[in-house]
Amino acid sequence: MKDLIKLYRKYREVISYLFWGACSTVVNIASYWVCFEILNIPNVPSTIISWGLSVAFAYVTNRIFVFESKSRKIFLEASKFVGARVLTGFFDVGIMFFAVDVMGWLPVFWKIVSNIIVIILNFVFSKWFIFVDPGAAKKGQKKTP
Repeated sequence: MKDLIKLYRKYREVISYLFWGACSTVVNIASYWVCFEILNIPNVPSTIISWGLSVAFAYVTNRIFVFESKSRKIFLEASKFVGARVLTGFFDVGIMFFAVDVMGWLPVFWKIVSNIIVIILNFVFSKWFIFVDPGAAKKGQKKTP
């Protein structure tokens, strides 16, 4: 049991990110499905709406639970977060446009594939560019909880 706790402490950030990333993915996919299938909103606008909802959810959960940010520069941090998400949002929209509108493939399946790619990119951006303690970065250390 001690080894399991030690392993969790070592990988707490990644485990937490995966959990909250999965929750964000559920928000993204569910809102896409509601927009596309229930409300009959076209594919690309449905993708953009679901992206916006999942980004708002992800910022709050990443700031509080994953990276435990104490930064008082919330506007700067949120701006960097949204900027990175805009970049990965373009990947999401591009994948969905190509897979669904051009190739005619299954929308929800490709939404899942797209989200896997986007989650990986978002972790890299969040860990190394957004939720970084500036003092620790100067010393070559990562942010401490």
